[in-house]
Amino acid sequence: MRIIARTAPIEQPHWQEILASAIRSGDELLRQLNLQDASLNISHQAAKDFPVLVPRTYLARMEVGNPLDPLLLQVLPRQQETEQVSGYITDPLGEADANVQPGIIHKYDGRLLLITATGCAVNCRYCFRRHFDYADNRISRRQWNASLDYVRNDSSISEVILSGGDPLMLKDSQFIDLVDAIEAIPHVRRLRIHSRLPVVIPQRITPELAARLAASRLSTSMVLHINHSHEISPALEMAVAQLKQAGVTLLNQSVLLNGVNNDVDTLQQLSENLFDAGILPYYLHLMDEVQGAHHFDTGKQQALQIYQQLHARLPGYLLPRLVKEQAGKAGKTLILSNNSEIS
Repeated sequence: MRIIARTAPIEQPHWQEILASAIRSGDELLRQLNLQDASLNISHQAAKDFPVLVPRTYLARMEVGNPLDPLLLQVLPRQQETEQVSGYITDPLGEADANVQPGIIHKYDGRLLLITATGCAVNCRYCFRRHFDYADNRISRRQWNASLDYVRNDSSISEVILSGGDPLMLKDSQFIDLVDAIEAIPHVRRLRIHSRLPVVIPQRITPELAARLAASRLSTSMVLHINHSHEISPALEMAVAQLKQAGVTLLNQSVLLNGVNNDVDTLQQLSENLFDAGILPYYLHLMDEVQGAHHFDTGKQQALQIYQQLHARLPGYLLPRLVKEQAGKAGKTLILSNNSEIS
């Protein structure tokens, strides 16, 4: 039987209180799970380079005593992160070139990414932005207008993508003000929110947030980031139900991660459980070659083998597209089962 950590009280506190009590030490994380440091090769240097941040609501989904827990491995700083490996760089997607002004990354036609918050609720060790220059992209509420002027002055932009960090790190009042401002730009028709916060702290989806999205004239989607079915909690399902009732389209993107989800059974269960929860599988990403995360990389050939097996098991609407994001490309690169690519 799977025994998971139970750290959250019966009556859940506000999401900001949950975030404030997050675990910020690899040693403490292991203590909570009754694990020994030596068995996992954790690195304090890796934690110094990229801090540990794990909400207790996410910890509660982990299996006590299991050093190979797939959620634990996503957040635990390990010695491999300190190794320098050829081909793994600090900006694997070339975002510095597309960072046209503070707070804006404009890579693709018709849509741009607005960096609305520079922090996250969880620090995933494979994050492709773990070296991103957030200091130069930290914009205040007063500076939002300058960023939105960029959108106002480009009538080709029909979709604004909120990212970060995590855009749901904003308070409801801040987030609602931002949606109001975007909504006032006539040529913007779609709003997309990329967030992991509802996964790790489902309480972030408040009635106020859902109500504002329900009232929006924009076609709104939220792209969650779920890599393993153990991340799908009853609290997340309740949050998803609120968002769906508000008319928000729920999609999921996963990253193929060695030791976490790099087998067909795990990915099949993930797609099926996502759909049961009201979330449509969207993308399965090959991992970005970011410095400090090479140990998560499965390689393209293994990815194709797993994907071919997944294709044979799932109906088309449950099969995420296998993709890779590459610097300078006009969009995601589709990785096809015949070992070819479409950019």
